[in-house]
Amino acid sequence: MSNSPVRYAPGWPGIPPRWTSSAKTGAGTALNQHSKVWFTLSHGILNEVYFPRVDQACTRDLGFLVTNGRNLFSEEKRDCSFENRPFEPGIPAYELTNTCNSGRYRIHKEVLTDPYRNVVLQKIRFEALQGELADYHLYALLSPHLANCGCGNTGWIGDYKGSPMFFAERGNVTLCLASSVPWKKMSVGFVGTSDGWQDLSQHFRMEWEYTRAENGNIAFTGEIELGTCGGEFLLALGFGSIWTEAGQQARSTLFEDYSELRQHYVTQWNNWQDKLLQLDEPQRQSDLYRASTVVLRTHESKDFLGGIIASLSIPWGFNKGDEDLGGYHLVWPRDLVETAGALLAAGAVTDALRVLRYLEATQEAAGSWAQNLWLDGRSYWSGIQMDETAFPILLLDLVRREAPDALGKLDRWWPMVRNAAGFIVRNGPVTMQDRWEEDAGYSPFTLAAEISALLAAADIADLTGHPIQAQTMRDTADAWNDNIERWTYASATDLAEHLGVPGYYVRIAPPVTDSAASPTQGFVPIKNRPSGQDGERAYHIISPDALALVRFGLRAPDDPRILATLRAIDALLAVELPQGPCWYRYNGDGYGEHKDGSAYDGTGVGRAWPLLAGERAHYALAGGHRDEAEALLTVIENSTA
Repeated sequence: MSNSPVRYAPGWPGIPPRWTSSAKTGAGTALNQHSKVWFTLSHGILNEVYFPRVDQACTRDLGFLVTNGRNLFSEEKRDCSFENRPFEPGIPAYELTNTCNSGRYRIHKEVLTDPYRNVVLQKIRFEALQGELADYHLYALLSPHLANCGCGNTGWIGDYKGSPMFFAERGNVTLCLASSVPWKKMSVGFVGTSDGWQDLSQHFRMEWEYTRAENGNIAFTGEIELGTCGGEFLLALGFGSIWTEAGQQARSTLFEDYSELRQHYVTQWNNWQDKLLQLDEPQRQSDLYRASTVVLRTHESKDFLGGIIASLSIPWGFNKGDEDLGGYHLVWPRDLVETAGALLAAGAVTDALRVLRYLEATQEAAGSWAQNLWLDGRSYWSGIQMDETAFPILLLDLVRREAPDALGKLDRWWPMVRNAAGFIVRNGPVTMQDRWEEDAGYSPFTLAAEISALLAAADIADLTGHPIQAQTMRDTADAWNDNIERWTYASATDLAEHLGVPGYYVRIAPPVTDSAASPTQGFVPIKNRPSGQDGERAYHIISPDALALVRFGLRAPDDPRILATLRAIDALLAVELPQGPCWYRYNGDGYGEHKDGSAYDGTGVGRAWPLLAGERAHYALAGGHRDEAEALLTVIENSTA
């Protein structure tokens, strides 16, 4: 490290830290277990970078500021138009082109990770569209948020083996930022008070050169020596458990031949893609099959194999700070199973098997799974969702039917199935929370998952020599299936009359104690519930969740009750968007931005979900309407960023 006098940045601890946009246009990692770093992109720049696990965010963002030293201050993420495309279809390495809105400059980037080190690598080319290269000053601006926290970061200007670098640490996680060309000026400060953004927006050139900022919300600023490189250079963002490790990783990457690293990164992904089923032939006009498979695979842990997080993002992150520790970079068992099902459909059998093994290891002693969890199995939220206990059984059954040779002996999986099915029988059919992490009660979606899981578990029980348990599971499933309408179908309501339908499945019916009911019928049928009873509003809430009864094979697509519910869904929840029809989760949903576009803060106006267009397409296929399903696939394709 440098022995120069320390110049401490003023303004501790900086403004309260915030994350960044979840409107990602790219995510990537090397397809091996050597490089344990993941990156995300939006608005033309690098966003959250994750290390050493895919559930541990370490940066807010890394972008560029541009000045002319006199009167120009431009930030590429706010003042440019963006183009973003992968190197090749299905390869999570990206070519970014950011063009200044006033036509002054253009920044070209290639973004990937070193396939053998914990380094995110960017190849940059700065192009002057007006004037000469010498007319511009280019500054890198990096905001560390180590170990999922924007507060408590310490940063300094130092060097590794004589190479000047930025360093930051929090606990046992450290990063460094190194450049292939000399830094002209370097500074670290507190965000909002003494950081480079404040300096440059006021002075149009770097006048502050602080060398250390401790225990706060910090940012690095470094001016690139454009004159020595003709506008072309590499940035290496390295990580380690101590600063020397991060420095060694970054310096090693910069010594390597960039084109060779790029080739190895691409080849590793191509080798995986080549083994998948050719579902993209014949190719669609907006074919996103390979993009989908690579996004799914990118989200898997490299230490906790089969652990796939929900998303490399934090919803409305620009409005959230350290209080939202988990974001979406947690494992939701339901999302994990759906991801595994998608990978299995693409032919990635071994990837789906890793998920099964992960679920096997993270099952709770009681037989359930945590509502969501860190990769090491620690629960994050405290709720229990019954469908998340059912889904792992359904995944095992799917693999058993689709790839029995790969699964091996079924006896291995019987303890997991027995414990999960036992939990469902003891605690169902009520769900403690629905699949949107909201109300407790009796949900068509959860009922469909529970009943289907019990039937699948019964088959597995028979195949592994447990006929008595199999009969109990089937009897329970049959009893619950016979009562679905009694519990969740509302008829002769004001809403039904208004919509002109005889009735509909409700989104979720709150449980009501009925001393005369049997244990499996421990609530009053909807049609008999007195007006004014607590939760009556729930009988007027409708959701596309009811279509799960068809997807799981419990009701026919032309069942009159399904058709009536479908008319109610379309009347209340359908919206015609530029890309085609889409649906809201339920009437009265508040999970979304406010009407003025401001971020969700516990309330909002809801939003249409492309996911629900996909579920509607499954319903269309069940009814034999392939053309409708194809049209809905186009809607999903057109909904991408």
